[in-house]
Amino acid sequence: MNCTIRELREAEYPLLNEFLYKAIFIPAGMAPPPRSIVYNPELQVYLSGFGTQPADKSLAAEVDGAVVGAVWARIMDDYGHVDDETPSLAISLHQEYRGLGIGTKLMGRMLVLLAECGYRRASLAVQKANYAVKLYQKLGFEIVNQNETEYIMAKRLR
Repeated sequence: MNCTIRELREAEYPLLNEFLYKAIFIPAGMAPPPRSIVYNPELQVYLSGFGTQPADKSLAAEVDGAVVGAVWARIMDDYGHVDDETPSLAISLHQEYRGLGIGTKLMGRMLVLLAECGYRRASLAVQKANYAVKLYQKLGFEIVNQNETEYIMAKRLR
């Protein structure tokens, strides 16, 4: 499978709503939340006005002309917020493209982009039960804080 990592085009920003929904970790046996959950204020910080702030960066994974995954960053007061100089990350892939190395490739490219833009580190929040914790650790993220259900992880970029 040929996967291309490229910038997400402004006209494609509406896709982030779907990817944000797919980024919600749903433990085994739990029913998925309604799609309207992405419009809750605590999730809208990831999307509202995306592209208008200097730290707003996004990349797409494209296979056969279709966007199958995205990673995006912005400085926001989200679950993964560590300070006002550190972009928080969100990443999501369509289910059938998970486990193929695409997420690693997307995240790696985003970390390089953020370093090139002068950011010192990046952060994210991930549920403790999420299999993606291993991916983030493999990429060099370390747990810097936690609550009952989530890890707050950060990675030094330079």
